[in-house]
Amino acid sequence: MMALLIANRIIAGKYEYSRTPEVLKEQVREILIEAGLEDLAQ
Repeated sequence: MMALLIANRIIAGKYEYSRTPEVLKEQVREILIEAGLEDLAQ
């Protein structure tokens, strides 16, 4: 749930992937890749 919230904020430009907590990074990355936005997961 938190991973989805963070991914949505990254997509909206209000949060940066680099600020994502380590325990959620892989889940957020997978969500961004599924959305076709893997370039945001860097």
